Amino acid sequence: MAMSVGAVADSPDAATKLGIAAQQPSSGPSVKVDEGFMVPYSLRIPGTDVEIEMVPIPGGTFLLGSPEDEADRNDDEGPQVEVIVDPMWVAKTETTWGQYREYMKLYAIFKEFEANGIRPVDDSNKIDAVTAPTELYDPSFTYEFGEQDDQPAVTITQYSAQQYSKWLSRLTGQQFRLPTEAEWEYAARGGTKTAYSFGDSADEIDDYAWSFNNATDGLGEVGTKKPNPFGLYDMHGNAAEWTMNQYTEDGYKVFAEKASATKTPLHATEVVVWPETSSPCVVRGGSFEMDPEALRSAARLASDDEPWKVDDPNFPRSPWWFTSDLARGVGFRLIRSYKPLDNELIGKFWEANAEDVKGDVESRMLGGRGGWGIIDPTLPAAIKALQKE
Repeated sequence: MAMSVGAVADSPDAATKLGIAAQQPSSGPSVKVDEGFMVPYSLRIPGTDVEIEMVPIPGGTFLLGSPEDEADRNDDEGPQVEVIVDPMWVAKTETTWGQYREYMKLYAIFKEFEANGIRPVDDSNKIDAVTAPTELYDPSFTYEFGEQDDQPAVTITQYSAQQYSKWLSRLTGQQFRLPTEAEWEYAARGGTKTAYSFGDSADEIDDYAWSFNNATDGLGEVGTKKPNPFGLYDMHGNAAEWTMNQYTEDGYKVFAEKASATKTPLHATEVVVWPETSSPCVVRGGSFEMDPEALRSAARLASDDEPWKVDDPNFPRSPWWFTSDLARGVGFRLIRSYKPLDNELIGKFWEANAEDVKGDVESRMLGGRGGWGIIDPTLPAAIKALQKE
């Protein structure tokens, strides 16, 4: 059963049931829940013809991290911790340029709104606002390895991915967000315990991933390799994907100690070190620029703002964009929990947690080098009216 958000924008009751079927479909993935069955669905971004495909993933318990005897294992991948993950929908592919450009367009739109006194942002409604990414400083760098609609959007910061998820959520009435590191790995493994979702050997990596082995022309089109057991594409390679976790050199030591003390598995939304600085944060899955061992299900990449923004001449450097490698392989993928998170928790997924990011955003806004806009279901109509003037 496929549903389009555009068809439910005027029906809050229907919107809350997006991706839910009363009866189990005769074919395709489904997950039994209280309301019926979670099923795949296509989300049309309101005001556009662009769609995002979401796939239902069953809840379960798994071991986060890699066993000590896994080949090419790094110390930061352990100790393994038992984690509970709730049912969720996961985007079938990484966020593409076709999907991300709809958010990029908002910068110019917000500037026009501001100039014309339309939908002003103030302290009373800022909670419903997002920032839009400024225009690319050097498009030739970001787009060198591709800018086609079906290629992953890259050089995107964690903060920008957070704001994208808030924009889409406020626009559609659904709660999209970045995954925690545990949720990401659970989805990537697809129920497997091996180094890759297809086994322990990298011999078949070219069938499942765009990597340094085969990405001679740069980023591949999403969904052109084989999917993992959950039906998700490019969990290995192509674009490395943001999670919400601050990177920790000692891996999951603090969580392992907590689980040992309580003698109970931890929940995926508890296994989070919320970012206190913009970097290092955890990026997962590896990219088209990386060797196969960096694409393993448990492999972690620590972001590094200093080298990844070294070519940005602005001060402060952009909170939305990277300008330097390895960032040409860094993108993201959305998830949506079956049961929405409370306001306090979802706010941590949508807004900057690190003080340096907050400061950079505020500085950009005060200097007129950023755009704020109120996001709700009436936004497409307001944009259409503006374009008619």
